[in-house]
Amino acid sequence: MHLCEIQIRDPFIILDGGTYYLYGSTDKDIWKAPAVGFDVYKSVHGLKEFDGPFPAFRPPENFWSEKNFWAPEVYAYKDAYYMFATFKPKTGRRGTAVLKSETVAGPFTPYSDGPVTPPGWECLDGTLYVEGDGNPWMVFCHEWQQVGDGEICCMPMMDTLQKATDEPVLLFRASEAPWARELKGRAPGTYVTDGPFLYTTSTGDLTMLWSSFGEDGKYCIGLARSESGTIKGPWQQEHAPLYASDGGHGMVFRSFENTLYLAIHTPNTSPYERPVFLEIHESGAINTGILSLSGKIIS
Repeated sequence: MHLCEIQIRDPFIILDGGTYYLYGSTDKDIWKAPAVGFDVYKSVHGLKEFDGPFPAFRPPENFWSEKNFWAPEVYAYKDAYYMFATFKPKTGRRGTAVLKSETVAGPFTPYSDGPVTPPGWECLDGTLYVEGDGNPWMVFCHEWQQVGDGEICCMPMMDTLQKATDEPVLLFRASEAPWARELKGRAPGTYVTDGPFLYTTSTGDLTMLWSSFGEDGKYCIGLARSESGTIKGPWQQEHAPLYASDGGHGMVFRSFENTLYLAIHTPNTSPYERPVFLEIHESGAINTGILSLSGKIIS
């Protein structure tokens, strides 16, 4: 399938054994129940054409969630592959859970005991970050639907990734970004946080991509940098979004040819969202464009 034929939100690429694996929110209507699961697409021919879809996760009988299967991210960690994904429990708050597989393409099976995010919080879009000392962290969004001004938080994880080992730490709020705008049609002071992803530049700068809404209500991707170089920050926001043309929930990967790409979905409207890969490069310090788009687009 060509990229333009793949309906997907929150695209996530992992390279393994000479193959590109493309994951994302693949249900045709991700807001409604019953949810189907997560699919994966594969390519050994580059980034324009993918084979699939292939089932990567299907909920087992009596699974604790029936809807909002969102934003799967897959990581090779220690001796297996782990999927961080968002689910809405049958009873309780939406959150990120961890699934596990012995192979990169799955099948993934439930690993954590439900969401590992705080049970009283509305959360989504958990992403894995392993610090230089080898300690794993989950970075995630505390949703605007509960707190108004959406938050991005982190919490340390067990070495096995099955649960958190301490309380969450607030990293920043959406309104701290100069480019972020209030969510239209909602109460004043309502700002969205979506899709955090951590990326360390070749010069050692720890950066975070995340999404919200900008001018004219368009979905955007912003960039922040940790001033300490560690997960707890403090985090400084770039003044302008990295991408501002109605696309978001981005992640960064290097191709087999060592080209740096930003993966996003655009437009931000179902059922028209498609995966797009934009070539980027590291270009300087915060607020001078620590990452910038090069102009080449694969779509």
